[in-house]
Amino acid sequence: MSFHGQKIIPAIRSMKDYEKFLNSPFTYGVILEIHLGLLQTVMRFAGERKKKLFLHLDLIQGLSQDEAATDFICQTMKPYGLISTKSNVIIKAKQKGVVATQRVFFIDSNAGKKSIQLIKKNDPDIVEVLPGLIPKAISQLKDKTGKIIFAGGLIETVEEVEKALAAGASAITTSNPGLWKQFIS
Repeated sequence: MSFHGQKIIPAIRSMKDYEKFLNSPFTYGVILEIHLGLLQTVMRFAGERKKKLFLHLDLIQGLSQDEAATDFICQTMKPYGLISTKSNVIIKAKQKGVVATQRVFFIDSNAGKKSIQLIKKNDPDIVEVLPGLIPKAISQLKDKTGKIIFAGGLIETVEEVEKALAAGASAITTSNPGLWKQFIS
């Protein structure tokens, strides 16, 4: 499986990694941690390079995670997608026509059940499951929700990427540039 031909979705934590992403053949990426003051410039350069960015709204410094912030980001930054653990962000992103990714933490069976309920309630376009090392969690989420699944967190090897993909993930989000290189076609 893949997401628009990408098995890896680079997750960017620093400007150094952002530069690596800009100079890579990857189209899709995730901005994890960024100061609000840098966001417009980051989005502009990405657009100039035909890159499509997901913004992790919960991790933008200087911005709350409410409906007004979601509205602001969707209207002014025009990201490809938003990622959040917050229901209100997912619902508002969908209303604005931005790809909504619900991030869930599958740490035990109870968290798994609650995650499935949340996904059914919010109806995100994509689900990102953390940690991504649990094939059973990936296949359960895929089977019970029918959603596109991204797996992330703690994935460090090509073998772990392949296991997550085999379990039903469409792509792996990773902040490891060494792993990005392994999946450049």
